Amino acid sequence: MKFQKTILKNGLRVVTAPMKDTNTVTVIVAAAAGSKYETKKVNGISHFLEHMLFKGTKKRPKTKDISGALDAVGGEYNAYTGKEQTAFFAKVDARHFDLALDVISDIYLNSKIEEKEIEKERGVILQEINMYEDTPMIQAGDIFEDLLYGDQPAGWEIIGTKENIKNLKRTDFLKYFRENYTASNTVVCVAGNIEEKRAVRSIENIFSKMSKKANGKKPKVFEKQSAPRLKIKKKKTDQCHLVLGARAFDMFHPDRFALSVLANILGGTMSSRLFLSVRERLGLAYYISAGYESYSDSGYLAVRAGVDTDQSKIGKTVKTIISEIKKIRDKKVSHKELQKAKDNFRGKMALSLESSDDIAGFLAGQEIAKKSVETPEKILTQVDKVSADDIMRVAREIFRNDRLNLAMIGPMEDKGFLEKILKV
Repeated sequence: MKFQKTILKNGLRVVTAPMKDTNTVTVIVAAAAGSKYETKKVNGISHFLEHMLFKGTKKRPKTKDISGALDAVGGEYNAYTGKEQTAFFAKVDARHFDLALDVISDIYLNSKIEEKEIEKERGVILQEINMYEDTPMIQAGDIFEDLLYGDQPAGWEIIGTKENIKNLKRTDFLKYFRENYTASNTVVCVAGNIEEKRAVRSIENIFSKMSKKANGKKPKVFEKQSAPRLKIKKKKTDQCHLVLGARAFDMFHPDRFALSVLANILGGTMSSRLFLSVRERLGLAYYISAGYESYSDSGYLAVRAGVDTDQSKIGKTVKTIISEIKKIRDKKVSHKELQKAKDNFRGKMALSLESSDDIAGFLAGQEIAKKSVETPEKILTQVDKVSADDIMRVAREIFRNDRLNLAMIGPMEDKGFLEKILKV
């Protein structure tokens, strides 16, 4: 992967990645600002603000003026908000690079954030919250993070609470925008069929006047646990959704590569240990997987599954997951299984970095999160170095009772049977 990083005088970072074998170009503008930068009173404002930036600028007064400009050239565009970043992007035919940059920079720099639009968008976001309430597979993950982190930004939902959404004022948005959407807190990434020097000049011309003011601050995650924890949200569903996992490493930890390989072996594929044991052998779940989630100052490994609401089947599923966790902790993986996981990791990375939006998303995400780019080549080199001893050592470090957590959503009446079996 070839790319160049340029830092403008005001501190804004520009990452460009020429790709001559594609006919597209993707522009992403990202801010290191997400729900972990919020206070409890304004939890949800990062995501709400993401919506508001599509509601009109001086140049494009209405939503349809923004969407219409990109629709007219067949562009793909959207935005997303996470715990630690918010990003806006457009992917277009390379001939329309200037348009994509103009539209995305316009909404990022010049949005009006009008009172009347805020009032209308409240209803939209309240319905989005309702949608998540009706999607227990997603909600189980939020319950799990709340169980891990509790009443601090890391444990709050990105979308916020209904009460906050109803009460946020325009002054709240403007204050949050001023504090977080600054030059030093922003990354502009362009990937695709571009002339690199011209692209950098265009970006500099547009973004050079951004404020140099320091960005908002993110409180450090506080973690404390001494025994297994369990949290159940009672809800009438036809399936029980569970997340069983362990506190682990942040995105800078040297053992993050070993943990990624471990997660792949445990539940990263349709031939993984958990898939074969829970679904294929026992028929207990339609979906089951394991993955490693990392942030700048925290992380966890989580197993996710959807099972029958019958208590005996829930218990059998949890027991089976714990059994597989113990096996990978107490017995070395074979060379064949380890190599298969590494090859799978390598293949997935290749497939995930084929197009201009893949490359732009990867580079912008790396730069926002780490203030540098950890290249695919470097990542794969570290993955190749992971040994069976590393897998066992990491498993022994994280799969302990003082790190174990189980979150569930479903129509469960009793949790005593789970408390008895939730231990490694």
